Amino acid sequence: MKKTYDKIIEHYENCLEKHGDNHLGVDWPRQDDADKRYKIMLDIIRLNNDAGSAVTLLDLGCGTAHLLDYVNKEGFNSIDYSGLDISQKFVDVCKQKYPESSFYCLDIIEESDKIKNFDYIIMNGVFTEKRELSFDEMWEYFTKMIEIIYKKCNKGLAFNVMSKNVDWERDDLFHVSLDLMSNFLCKNLTRDFIIRNDYGLYEYTTYVIKK
Repeated sequence: MKKTYDKIIEHYENCLEKHGDNHLGVDWPRQDDADKRYKIMLDIIRLNNDAGSAVTLLDLGCGTAHLLDYVNKEGFNSIDYSGLDISQKFVDVCKQKYPESSFYCLDIIEESDKIKNFDYIIMNGVFTEKRELSFDEMWEYFTKMIEIIYKKCNKGLAFNVMSKNVDWERDDLFHVSLDLMSNFLCKNLTRDFIIRNDYGLYEYTTYVIKK
């Protein structure tokens, strides 16, 4: 059965086929901005006072495991990394690069029971592009995903969306107001969250903390 978010998956697979295993292959225009995102995403571990402590991390929507590339480059040895992607094409690349690491290929909305809980779950770029989906379709997909992920993390989760505070909004991107985001989190998950809007990109990152 075809799902609304299949269009997003197809877009990223097309990027991988066209550009290969690099930042363009996961549709990030600039490598330095991609590295900035990896740092911001991993900061949830530091801000939750777990820096240096052994933690398990799930990179959901891992693409070709560029977050693991960054973890290794920065020497974050305390992170026990696993990756998950809904696309077999991306997971195949990950397994070739890192045969000793754990990678899952599944739809978390339909198969969340097939993975264990992790201390932290990171979703970098999973919700920045909506492609041909309407805002309401993307919002439904986003909220359903976040509610599932919240149950699968022990300490916290991090994700990014596009900001509404921009010169113009692109129809293919998922721009979410701060009020809408905070209302959803408070009413459905928790009041313990941090919004990062301090790293110079036209997006923001949210840390949801589980106590």
